[in-house]
Amino acid sequence: MKKLSVRRRHPLAAVVVLLLALAATGGLYAAFAPASKAQADETSQSLTIKEGRKLYVVGCASCHGTGGQGSSDGPSLVGVGAASVDFQVGTGRMPAPTSQMAQVPAKKVLYTQAQIDQLAAYIASLGAGPSVPTKQQYGPEGADIARGGELFRTNCAQCHNFTGKGGALTKGKYAPSIEGTSPKHIYEAMQTGPQNMPSFPDTTLSEKNKKDIIAYLNAVNGDETESPGGTELGGLGPVSEGLFGWIFGLGGLIAVAVWVAARTAKAKKS
Repeated sequence: MKKLSVRRRHPLAAVVVLLLALAATGGLYAAFAPASKAQADETSQSLTIKEGRKLYVVGCASCHGTGGQGSSDGPSLVGVGAASVDFQVGTGRMPAPTSQMAQVPAKKVLYTQAQIDQLAAYIASLGAGPSVPTKQQYGPEGADIARGGELFRTNCAQCHNFTGKGGALTKGKYAPSIEGTSPKHIYEAMQTGPQNMPSFPDTTLSEKNKKDIIAYLNAVNGDETESPGGTELGGLGPVSEGLFGWIFGLGGLIAVAVWVAARTAKAKKS
């Protein structure tokens, strides 16, 4: 007992006890603190999804089904992802006024961004899909505008015009103008392929490619100053090239035909 008492009174005993206490405290914190934070995040996400389902039942279920499975009036939303919801609802295309339209146009947004986030969280819970992009993904930092122009002209200009002013398609459909569309919504459109547009996942157009395209569109549509060369052909409307061809091309052919017929008739009289 005497030997044990001496050891307990050793000058380093207090230091050893303090170190053991600190080690135990650190271990307990590492074991329990992350779990608490994860549980709090999970609870917050569950509440967001719950509120999103309430909004969905009121504004979307009549067309897309009570569980997002789709119906004769609307496609399935399982697997479309949060990005699709953020684009469709954030541009006012959804809720659609009627399912009989050739194409749903952009219009006034009916939901706040917080409500859109809740709807997106609920739809994302139905199946994995593209997530809402971050500002780092679509921001101009590090973008190559020249490369973006090449990619846009190769993949997008056939429908949207080479500066994104839009164009006509078949059966009453059209490629909308991209002027005034936010970079986030342009990125989401490329991700999800809304309506008639094909989707461009990262395997087709990388995240950097999408950033470059958005930077190009911001560059060509950022200034509202008048074109120094006058009104460009694409500024007259989505079918301006065809209109130009009909008026001047066909008109010129008719004029030539009339002139040839008149010369032939005059020669016969002579």
